Formats: sequence, C-alpha cells, structure tokens
Amino acid sequence: MTGRHRDGQPYEPVYRRLWDGPARAEAERIDLAWADWTVLYSLGRRSFYAVAAWDGPRPVIVEDPTADGLEERMREAEMIRAMRLSPQPAPAPVRRRRGGAGRPSSGARNGEPGGERGSPGGETASAGGRRSPGGRAA
Repeated sequence: MTGRHRDGQPYEPVYRRLWDGPARAEAERIDLAWADWTVLYSLGRRSFYAVAAWDGPRPVIVEDPTADGLEERMREAEMIRAMRLSPQPAPAPVRRRRGGAGRPSSGARNGEPGGERGSPGGETASAGGRRSPGGRAA
C-alpha cells in the first residue's frame, strides 16, 4: 500500500480547506439569533435552510440562497403561524326587538312565513338569541 497515510510513515499535516466559511458562519449567527429555528447551510446546494422547532401537523422548512432572504422567509412563516393560532373574533350577538306580546312580527304582518324582518328562509330568533333554520329553537 502506498500513499501519504500508510502504516509506518510519519504523520504529515494536511491543509484542511473550510468550504464556504463566511456562509457557514452566517448560518451559525442566524441559528443563535432565532431560538425557535435550526439554521443550516448546504454546501452542495449553496443555500441556507431553516427548520422550525415548534409543534405542528407538518414540519416547517424554509430555504433561500441568501442569509437575508432566509430571515425574511422565517419572519413570513412565523406571521402565518401567528395568524392561524390567533383566536377568531366572535360573531356579533343577535339583537331581538322588544315588542308587545300580542303584536305579530313584521315578517308575519307582510305575509312572510316565520319570523323577523330580514330573516330569510323562515329563521327565527329563539329565547337564547340564537337563530335556527325553520323556526325551531336551538
């Protein structure tokens, strides 16, 4: 067997080349700055990748050829997540008119079936204020 590292030969230091050193350092800086993400730099694709560390139905992975572009994509992914997790506003409560006990509703006066004005399909307000189709209380 021949070569630089064969048995019996003295050790020779070999120059170790650090491929894409500045890009790898930038990936490490971003990884330290963003706690909820793991950031990597791919030597083969020459691109930055970030994997989100939060729970979800699918892993969130973003990619960009530049460090600034990667951080922008990470912000976008976090905004989308925040919008999905934020509670939706509750619908406005239904107001019932207070009227006389013997007075028919305006819809019944006009010959429309069922309930209140503006309630298509015969929807009426129940005692709890919720509407149900066909005039049945919910």
